[in-house]
Amino acid sequence: MSLVEGPVVLTGRPSRRERRRQRRALRERDRASAKLAELFRIDALLTDAAHVVERGWLQNGWFTYVDDGGVRVLVTGCSPRIARRLSPEQVTATCLVGAIVHAAGGPSEASSQLVQRSIDLTWHATFRGARERVRWCPSSTERAGHVMDLVRWNDSPGRTPGEVVALLARARALGRAEGERTRAGLPTG
Repeated sequence: MSLVEGPVVLTGRPSRRERRRQRRALRERDRASAKLAELFRIDALLTDAAHVVERGWLQNGWFTYVDDGGVRVLVTGCSPRIARRLSPEQVTATCLVGAIVHAAGGPSEASSQLVQRSIDLTWHATFRGARERVRWCPSSTERAGHVMDLVRWNDSPGRTPGEVVALLARARALGRAEGERTRAGLPTG
């Protein structure tokens, strides 16, 4: 029969269980920090996208640009050929999705995680409630459907650039709320 309750620690070194708990807490902090950093970048991207829309917005196309001959060209589909030769300064107007892509650096950035997650958040702000969790990693097929949903929303008759800017503001607010939830869930100590 022992007179001591619980584990006896003979050295100042933490127990294996305590070290494991500390490692889990550190991993969770790292994940939360990475998420907060990404949300910060998404917020900045959506802010820039709103400025792009304010400078020039369009429907029924991804974006317009001025070619080397001074002719305004409407792009209705993105191809790698256009992405390689188009500078951001040439773009004169974009749709909602085009503004997000343009704010990230142009068509060559369309498949980046930052753009994809910004589209996820914008779609959520459009078609889901603020209380629902954002689905950050939908399948590629589902994400393509989300892009098409946003394109249809953008191209809806009667839509205005002000409504597009307001949607981007709602998406930013959702991102900030997600950041607050993440901060609130951080382990202490």
